[in-house]
Amino acid sequence: MKPSILIVDDQIMLTDFLVYYFSKNYDVVVKKDGQSALLWLEEGNTPNAIIADINMPKITGFEFLETIKANPLFNDIPVIMLSAKDSDEDKMEYLKLGADDYLTKPFNPEELELKISSIRKTSKS
Repeated sequence: MKPSILIVDDQIMLTDFLVYYFSKNYDVVVKKDGQSALLWLEEGNTPNAIIADINMPKITGFEFLETIKANPLFNDIPVIMLSAKDSDEDKMEYLKLGADDYLTKPFNPEELELKISSIRKTSKS
């Protein structure tokens, strides 16, 4: 059974690309906003990693991450935040809240895959 990744982003071109890129090695689930992603998690789904945009409709990436990290059922799931803003202040804010990493768009998908792999190994030990 392949590990799973939850991608939370409302940019269809990006999510389509990530599904294409990751589906060889992962089961990929896409949710267009943080609210639907949280509902999916609350239904008992537990991905091996989450990739989430910080700028989403309905709830912000910050609110999404804050909710996940406050819930003992989900707070161990590695989360990588994506942003179009290259701001050290934003990056530090998300890392302090519990994000495992923060990448600025555009990013190298191979780097993202390596970060997911590394985070998953670290979280298993």
